[in-house]
Amino acid sequence: MSSDLTPRQFRTHTSSVSAITVCFLAVALVLTGLVAHVVTTMTRSANAIDDARADRAAHAAIVSFMAKLGATIKDNAVWDDAYKAIGTPAAADWAYENWGKTSADYSLYDGAVVIGPDGSAVSAYLKGKPFQPRDYFGETFDRQMEAAAKPQPAPLLNFFKTETGILLVASQAIQPFSPTGELSNLSVLTFFKELTPEVVDALSDEHELDGLRLQGTPEPNELNSPIKDMDGAIIGYLVWPSKAPGNAIFNGVRPYVIAAASILVLFLAAVLLAGTSEAGRLRRLTEAARFEASHDSLSGLFNRHGILDMLDRLDSSYSAVSLYMIDLDGFKAVNDAWGHAVGDQLIRIVAKALQDCHPEIHASARLGGDEFALVQFGSASHRDIEDSILKLFRTPFKIGGRTIEVGTSIGMASRVGDITSLELLRRADMALYRAKENGKGQAVTYDRGLDRERQRVAELESELRNAIDNGAIEPFFQPLVSASTGAIIGLEALARWRGAAGSISPEVFIPLAEKSGLIDALGVHMLRASIHHAKAWPGLALSVNVSPVQLCNPDFAAQVIAVLDESGFDPSRLTLEITEGVLMTNPDQARRSIDVLRRIGIKIALDDFGCGYASIGALRQFGFDRMKIDRSLVLGLEENANGIDILRATVALATALDIPVTAEGIENPRQAEILRASGCDQLQGYLVGKPMSSTEIGETLRQHTSAA
Repeated sequence: MSSDLTPRQFRTHTSSVSAITVCFLAVALVLTGLVAHVVTTMTRSANAIDDARADRAAHAAIVSFMAKLGATIKDNAVWDDAYKAIGTPAAADWAYENWGKTSADYSLYDGAVVIGPDGSAVSAYLKGKPFQPRDYFGETFDRQMEAAAKPQPAPLLNFFKTETGILLVASQAIQPFSPTGELSNLSVLTFFKELTPEVVDALSDEHELDGLRLQGTPEPNELNSPIKDMDGAIIGYLVWPSKAPGNAIFNGVRPYVIAAASILVLFLAAVLLAGTSEAGRLRRLTEAARFEASHDSLSGLFNRHGILDMLDRLDSSYSAVSLYMIDLDGFKAVNDAWGHAVGDQLIRIVAKALQDCHPEIHASARLGGDEFALVQFGSASHRDIEDSILKLFRTPFKIGGRTIEVGTSIGMASRVGDITSLELLRRADMALYRAKENGKGQAVTYDRGLDRERQRVAELESELRNAIDNGAIEPFFQPLVSASTGAIIGLEALARWRGAAGSISPEVFIPLAEKSGLIDALGVHMLRASIHHAKAWPGLALSVNVSPVQLCNPDFAAQVIAVLDESGFDPSRLTLEITEGVLMTNPDQARRSIDVLRRIGIKIALDDFGCGYASIGALRQFGFDRMKIDRSLVLGLEENANGIDILRATVALATALDIPVTAEGIENPRQAEILRASGCDQLQGYLVGKPMSSTEIGETLRQHTSAA
């Protein structure tokens, strides 16, 4: 069919084909009716007689099935030994030995439940394993227990529909065979048997119902017998095909009918074949395109568009909707270590596991990279869902003989009021962001405080940007003194920000600068301002801290050199202090930047050594010009019995590698004396000088010069 046809032409063509088809069908029906009229009456009569027989057999099959379970429950409930045992403290063990254990492989029932007079479950076993009957059967189970609690000669039998299928549940009060008086406060014994395909096949064989099967809805052209629950509602059907013996009569004249119909069918097939084939092809292409537009090709889950579209289509009946956003911790390391093929396989395994992590998870999506989303419908607690997700990652994944460990962070938001799907996604994303900030393996639920905090951070970020532009962040200088002479031989520049509402801690604004992309501008500003002041103090070394984010910037070395060139500052006076973290995150880029800077005379110091993960190999590889031991080692001199030994071992390591050592955080003379004796050649801390403004440090230097 030409793709140039207009919609009207297409409809006209379709109508023509339909008209021809109707004509052929009419002729076929007339020819067929001439032959079929002769045998129709006998065929229908024979079929109706056999169908009536089959219907009675199906009813008898259900009655027989109920009778077997009813007899079994009665034999076990009306039993003197059971009546005596259930009233003792060993009731649970007795019930397990006599009923619960048997349920593992017993043909008469799949599970056994004993409910005490107070309504609590004394014993509940399904296929030999304990379970929660009320969660399994639903609230109707309590009604059956209440009705069966009264002593009566016949058991109470009803069909139940559960998540696993349709069950026959038989219940009867546990009572003596010959009661001597009025019975009260009786426990209830319940046996249940699922209508599994095997059970249905057995009923089919016993009652000559070929093709008998259990379905949720009846088949239009097959016989059925409804199965009803205790409220009379239909919960399933026994369905089987009619044997149709009358059709055997019709088969005698079938060749004549087939001959006439075949002629018309051949013509009809020729006309419709091309149109049907094309329509099918277009339908398949449309379905494939729709699927690709809404699903992730790697995992098979919804993509972002698909999950948002699904959430948009939920009506008001879905009031309890929660969205969980999940981010894998450590996935980048998997890609780096094992390659993207293993990473892709891990994504597929995780996607499958997340789909099945909890019964109330009804939709799942991969939003991109290692980020997933799950949609919960139901009343389960958010903690329950989060625990189910976190549990998946407590066991390492096995891929191609490799053991791969990844964690996860979770952000959750619930639909409240008329918020849009995009807003729900934004809230869950905000909670996920907080979870990742809190550390790996965390789950955070959205609240409005996160919005307020995000607003405060945004405002502080704007103030930080203005402070950098306006020079409101200025360097303070802390003296570095010689351990042997006590003379000031250098200064460390420390960033200080005095905002409109007071001083803002570097522990607040420096991490903010790193996250917001302002750390490069802040670093260049601090370097330029520190050098500007240090030019007034010739002969003193200047130390400036460098963020790991700066050092990983390929342009960092060029920025430092540009500042030195414009200020005319001697590079040999400058020491850049870096922390151990950069050696782990991006050692190659760090090494390239360090090599460029050292070639022009800049020194590189390893800051805060002893609080991270730097190895001896890393110290040798980078060849630092100085090591600054962390203040925690200095505090350990006062707090730990072996603090001196640890400190001496650290200094000895640096000495063996020919790296001079600076100790920071010195607060009393005893610490200074121990560090001096251990081999530290530079001291820093409040004992020798606190951080001071440029004016204060200038006055301090003049006093030291006068005293000298």
